[in-house]
Amino acid sequence: MISKNFFRNSGDIRAYLTLFTIVLLMIIVIQGCTPRTAQEGEMTENRPVTEAEFNQKYAAGLNGLVWNLLEKEERTAQEEDLMVHAAHTSYFHWSRIGTPENLQRGEWLISRVYAVLNRPEGALHHAERCLELTREHNLVDFDLAYAYEGMARANASAGNRKECEKYLKLANEAGENIAEQENRNLFFDDLNSDPWYGGKIDCLLHR
Repeated sequence: MISKNFFRNSGDIRAYLTLFTIVLLMIIVIQGCTPRTAQEGEMTENRPVTEAEFNQKYAAGLNGLVWNLLEKEERTAQEEDLMVHAAHTSYFHWSRIGTPENLQRGEWLISRVYAVLNRPEGALHHAERCLELTREHNLVDFDLAYAYEGMARANASAGNRKECEKYLKLANEAGENIAEQENRNLFFDDLNSDPWYGGKIDCLLHR
């Protein structure tokens, strides 16, 4: 039973409605944009969705939701909150079934969200965790380059110019060593994209 004091003022009501809207949006977007493979399997094979299928569905769906929000030119406060919650929840689902690459990329995505929102504490924490996983599992190529990019961008958000320059150099070097041209182009396009909060050193960037 809800206490009569639960909604003490209009601020409580707004907070509750914001939380409710975020949860509702997450459910609607996931159901609307994720693959229906598991659901179709239920219909054709008459079997329940496995835990792995459930986690895969929501990890990938929430990842896609985060990218949709990151690519928007303008976001509402509710969308910013949704983006943060979706990134963390996607990581949770990957943590149940994912590979080291999935976890490393999940940490990178959370860091990117916080960096874009200019929340340096979160950006740095998850960028550092991403780099730790990269080194722990000897990840190279695409993942190594993005780990350094994440550290550079998080430090730019925090105003740490020297650290930003250090990791930008490492990111450029690692980016040049990405084996596939398509992935290399994708990485440098991302590296040259904003925001850098005045920490981007143009002479360090590849193109």
